[in-house]
Amino acid sequence: MFAGHKNLQILNISNNFLSDIDFDVSYTPKLKILDLSNNNITMISNKQSLNTLTKMMGQSTFAIDLSNNVLSCNCRTLGFLQWIVNHWDHFRNNGNYKCKLDNKTITTMHNFRTIVRQFAKDCNSYSTIVICVTLGIVVFLFTLCAGLMYRYRWKIRYMYYMTKSRYYRYKPDDDNESYTYNAFISYSDEEKNFVVKECIPILEDADEMKLCIHHRDFLPGEEISVNITNAIHESKKTICIITRSFLDSYYCMFEFNMARMESIYSRNEQNILFLVFYEQIQPRNLPLVMLELVQNQLYIEYPNDEQGNVVFWGKVREAIV
Repeated sequence: MFAGHKNLQILNISNNFLSDIDFDVSYTPKLKILDLSNNNITMISNKQSLNTLTKMMGQSTFAIDLSNNVLSCNCRTLGFLQWIVNHWDHFRNNGNYKCKLDNKTITTMHNFRTIVRQFAKDCNSYSTIVICVTLGIVVFLFTLCAGLMYRYRWKIRYMYYMTKSRYYRYKPDDDNESYTYNAFISYSDEEKNFVVKECIPILEDADEMKLCIHHRDFLPGEEISVNITNAIHESKKTICIITRSFLDSYYCMFEFNMARMESIYSRNEQNILFLVFYEQIQPRNLPLVMLELVQNQLYIEYPNDEQGNVVFWGKVREAIV
């Protein structure tokens, strides 16, 4: 706009309803007075214009007149207001600068620098409050999400592995033909002899049931968690051989909890779990979800006598069938 006016010294564009400065005055290096008074300028938002004006203020004789413009005074325009304060000596008629606050109040800023400093303090306090509130909300949401994920961790895991499983489908509890196995036997490695020497001979060989035994029936090369969820889903019941080793084993407890999720989300809340206490364990050492099964009589203790064995295996058969 001003190219070719290198010798221009006074530029009077007052009373022109200007709302901002978006023109380039770098072509007027000899400019001494820029009169912008009596316009509608609330701030100079154009960064290039601000940079150019700042460079021109390197000349001690350069001055800007923003009088009788209603400047916008809030935290959003604080940078512009501080720019005025930092170059205060270059602003003409600065006693007549007006300021419009957020509450729409218009005030003449006779003590402009003091008011801007107070704005800076208020805005810093406001920014601190906003940051603290934002951080508080983020922490709350993070804690809430973490709490929900922890509360429903087994459901999330179950859904994840069932999604990966090619066997996933709803199975009614009374449909024996829809299951590959009568029961999945969940046990720790320390109880392998009990499973091999007693469970398999009695339940499979004598009773012609089909058991899923992880060391025998899991698919080689398949992820162990997927093997577990597939085994539970393909078995009518899950029998857990409860010992201290079982409670301390990650995968044993994984099998127990996946069977719980299977009961809730795939078997219409029909319980598929049955507990066999192979060792004496105090109730206080059991997880709460396991205690619920005990309270519902969905367990049996392994006996140490031959007569008790008859009752024991009869109860196990009844639980499976």
